[in-house]
Amino acid sequence: MLRWIRQQLGFDPPHQSETRTIYVANRFPQHGHYVPQRFADNRIISSKYTIWNFVPKNLFEQFRRIANFYFLIIFLVQLMIDTPTSPVTSGLPLFFVITVTAIKQGYEDWLRHKADNEVNGAPVFVVRSGSLVQTRSKNIRVGDIVRVAKDETFPVDLVLLSSDREDGTCHITTASLDGETNLKTHYSVAETAVCQSVSQLEALQAVVECQQPEADLYRFVGRITVTQHGEEIVRPLGPENLLLRGARLKNTKEIFGVAVYTGMESKMALNYKCKSQKRSAVEKSMNTFLIIYLGILLFEAILSTILKYAWQAEDKWDEPFYNQKTEQERNSSPILKFISDFLAFLVLYNFIIPISLYVTVEMQKFLGSFFIGWDLDLYHEESDQKAQVNTSDLNEELGQVEYVFTDKTGTLTENEMQFRECSINGTKYREVNGKLIPEGMTDDSPDGSTPHLIGDELLFVKAVSLCHTVQISYDQPDCLVGGGDPFSHANGFSSTHMEYYASSPDEKALVEAAKRIGVAFTCCNGDTMEIKTFGKSERYKLLHVLEFDANRRRMSVILQTPSGGTVLFTKGAESAVLPFATGGEIEKTRLHVDEFALKGLRTLVVACRHFSPEEYDDVDRRLNAARTALQQREERLQEAFSYIEKDLQLLGATGVEDKLQDKVQETIEALRLAGIKVWVLTGDKHETAVSVSLSCGHFHRTMNILELLQQRSDNECAEQLRILARRIKEDHVIQHGLVVDGASLSLALREHEKLFMEVCKNCSAVLCCRMAPLQKAKVVRLLKTSPEKPITLAIGDGANDVSMIQEAHVGIGIMGKEGRQAVRNSDYAIARFKFLAKLLLVHGHFYYIRIATLVQYFFYKNVCFITPQFLYQFFCLFSQQTLYDSVYLTLYNICFTSLPILIYSLFEQLVHPHVLQNKPGLYRDISKNSLLSFRTFLYWTLLGFCHAFVFFFGSYILMGEDTTLMGNGQMFGNWTFGTLVFTVMVITVTLKLALETHFWTWMNHFVTWGSIAFYFIFSLFYGGIIWPFLHTQDMYFVFVQLLSSGSAWFAIIIIVITCLFPDVVKKVFYRHLQPTSTQKSQMYSNRVAIGDDFIALQPLSRAKSQLGKIRWKRVRVQSAQNMTLLKPSGAQGRTIGTC
Repeated sequence: MLRWIRQQLGFDPPHQSETRTIYVANRFPQHGHYVPQRFADNRIISSKYTIWNFVPKNLFEQFRRIANFYFLIIFLVQLMIDTPTSPVTSGLPLFFVITVTAIKQGYEDWLRHKADNEVNGAPVFVVRSGSLVQTRSKNIRVGDIVRVAKDETFPVDLVLLSSDREDGTCHITTASLDGETNLKTHYSVAETAVCQSVSQLEALQAVVECQQPEADLYRFVGRITVTQHGEEIVRPLGPENLLLRGARLKNTKEIFGVAVYTGMESKMALNYKCKSQKRSAVEKSMNTFLIIYLGILLFEAILSTILKYAWQAEDKWDEPFYNQKTEQERNSSPILKFISDFLAFLVLYNFIIPISLYVTVEMQKFLGSFFIGWDLDLYHEESDQKAQVNTSDLNEELGQVEYVFTDKTGTLTENEMQFRECSINGTKYREVNGKLIPEGMTDDSPDGSTPHLIGDELLFVKAVSLCHTVQISYDQPDCLVGGGDPFSHANGFSSTHMEYYASSPDEKALVEAAKRIGVAFTCCNGDTMEIKTFGKSERYKLLHVLEFDANRRRMSVILQTPSGGTVLFTKGAESAVLPFATGGEIEKTRLHVDEFALKGLRTLVVACRHFSPEEYDDVDRRLNAARTALQQREERLQEAFSYIEKDLQLLGATGVEDKLQDKVQETIEALRLAGIKVWVLTGDKHETAVSVSLSCGHFHRTMNILELLQQRSDNECAEQLRILARRIKEDHVIQHGLVVDGASLSLALREHEKLFMEVCKNCSAVLCCRMAPLQKAKVVRLLKTSPEKPITLAIGDGANDVSMIQEAHVGIGIMGKEGRQAVRNSDYAIARFKFLAKLLLVHGHFYYIRIATLVQYFFYKNVCFITPQFLYQFFCLFSQQTLYDSVYLTLYNICFTSLPILIYSLFEQLVHPHVLQNKPGLYRDISKNSLLSFRTFLYWTLLGFCHAFVFFFGSYILMGEDTTLMGNGQMFGNWTFGTLVFTVMVITVTLKLALETHFWTWMNHFVTWGSIAFYFIFSLFYGGIIWPFLHTQDMYFVFVQLLSSGSAWFAIIIIVITCLFPDVVKKVFYRHLQPTSTQKSQMYSNRVAIGDDFIALQPLSRAKSQLGKIRWKRVRVQSAQNMTLLKPSGAQGRTIGTC
């Protein structure tokens, strides 16, 4: 029991050893004192709360926010001591904010619970007690044998035991895990593959030993020990034997597997942990302003308390005849009295801290994020994909980006590969009409004739068609026979019925090219690979696959040829293959690879090695030993691979073209004009990367290209960096570009970060090639943590970009062809790189100006609200008398002034979107958090104090000394005076926001004038009835009396004009004498708004609205695509397309 408690508290993790032992079918050993290991159950829990802990846990999380905690303290103070305002004034807004947030979070968690229950309650079949039993998914235990049928998803992580195929293989798709839609083949060991019935599985005696759960989807180390006839047979287990929860069974009738990782220990669950919380620059500024206002509050409270005691130093004010002290008050401690008075003033002024700011910001971010998904300009019709928002907390950060780090393949390019050229034994070839034509020759063979490849050419093409992990799918799966094996009758189909699926687009392009040339890959049945060479079938036995990994940068297959020999085919990056080649035209091939790279082609080098029977036996032994190792398996495999992949015979190289995406050049140029520096981080070789950088506009032809390549030592790297720094200072070139490779970057980041950063910051474009995924993240972190603290954005499409995307302030995933890992781990996802321009220049601009104004305005209106309360104390002997009624105090932020700023923060547009895209330089106006600078904050705060002084002293001067304001000669009381100040304040702060609004919609008009009208209607209703549940009726008939006075109306008008007129003058003055580039663009957009070219670029509804401003005789809408405009003169109408 004690151990269980320690485990729940996290002090005693349940897994003490590095491995776990699983007895298949939970057949535990009967001898000895075996204590079974404890494993997690199979429930998936993505929810945050339970019905028991929701209230305490949610309250704890909400009160961690400084504003909520502060208001809770104020509320408790009001309950404990005699304060000038009712506890309701603090308690109700706090309750409103807490309740709204709790309902939102509770609803989201209820949806998670609902989804969890659906998953956990799904029916599954398990082998128990010699029969197949149906149960719920949550009841599966580690060690259970589970049956999964075709097209079902795996409910747990399973080690494959058998399938309905004789060879024990099955095909799956992992689209829900990593987005890869290709079919993947998984294998069972031969000893369990024969157990295809429940009775055979029940009799199976096997033990699985494997590593403890980890998040890596592609790593699994284990072994299975099968006992047959008293003999133990040990077989290795790897990722190819593990079926992951969430993957789906395809092209296989059924499989049986043993559960090894269940519930929250499955790889899928471990990968779906919450990402680290990112905070925007605006949120950090908001917290800083909150602390400053907390300081103002404390200053006002302390000053008021000191002045109260200074005033009461005179006896006549300390104990006037009309307010005698009680005996208890005379004997109370002066220190306690001082603290009590200080707390009372704190309560009186506490509304200077805007509690509703947080809930308004949350609503603005949540609702505003929908605009990205709704934007049709960010919709990609071909793939039917719209922009996606994974987190709404960073919307405004899109308007602050200073550095963009982008992947190349699949992000700047289409990731659609097309075979273009190859080099075979030192001779260059290109593909023309399905034929390999040597360089300098033309395709003059008659149509229909197929030239036969000979010697090296044929061996090269065979290597290309065999060295891969491509899967084949057929158009007619229903007509297949032979135990459901789609490959058993491959030869019965013509090549048109086959479709290749590959995890790498390069592999698919090369296999398709080999097929066009005449060597078609037609079948992969378990350990057999079949190709058709110009119609003649050849069968190869697949002995081993040496999988690709990012460190080796190559992959290999070991095959037994039809003649009985053993051959290794290897393909990979030239830097990973050429150093291990001992034969072939190495230098010529290296030159050809460089030429291909200069053309922007992706290059791979192909080589082979023939084994003698003795050599292969040694290779087979080493591989099996490494693959069955439970400890340090990966290191042993790397050693084995290095031993095998050497003494290679070079066959040639391939050049595959990856086309640039549409409008990449225009997008990069727009980002550059916006003041954003673009860095390209890629794993390609530097010649390919430079060529693509030049073609996409990342590097200009006139740019001075600096290189930091192939540095071998720290000293050499430092010297080269100093040389580059000198060149940048001495060269009178406007723009520099830097190319750096992965090896040199590692040296630069190790000892010379400052020098490297100095060089990089003086370059307008940086290209990093030969980059490992973690290096990409290190570069982003280097920029993030530099003294300037720039805002960074990373964009990529593949799993190798995830670390970079998570490291950057804003991560954007491209919905490409390399799976969905980047999209799943990103903050935003778009279908094409070109959409980045609108996402930053338009949406980023809008989000930033909206929330910046929202934050400043909230503080401004609360200064206006509380400062008159502070000034009033000078006229009431600091007696803590409140100026406003408690209901007004409570509803000011909740009802009277909340909606106009929320609607403003959702719809405001300083400049039209079309102008923002055409003038990227406008993005510079809002960079470096300029709208939330201390200067702007000071302006809004001082403006709030000035307006508050005008409210209070304006009302005082106009009404304070006048005793004949009412028709019966009565003078106004303090509640009437306070209500006058409050009325002026509500009107002024609402109209101030109206002055700041540039883009008016019907909703802006409705909430602006509606808020003022609601205040008047509410006040008449509230003051016109005696409310029995209120202990005082201070406001009865006060508002009616106030509005019945002409002098009061005159005062309201005069004070509002006095407050806002200087603002109007300032705006006009600055706009005409010192206009910013944004203001110039506003005038420009007003001038061009009625131009038909401009109108044609807008949505139809807005175009019709704009056209309504022009006095056309008639506007006839022909369709959503065309609009005919007829001039008054009756001339021929003009048709605007793309309207």
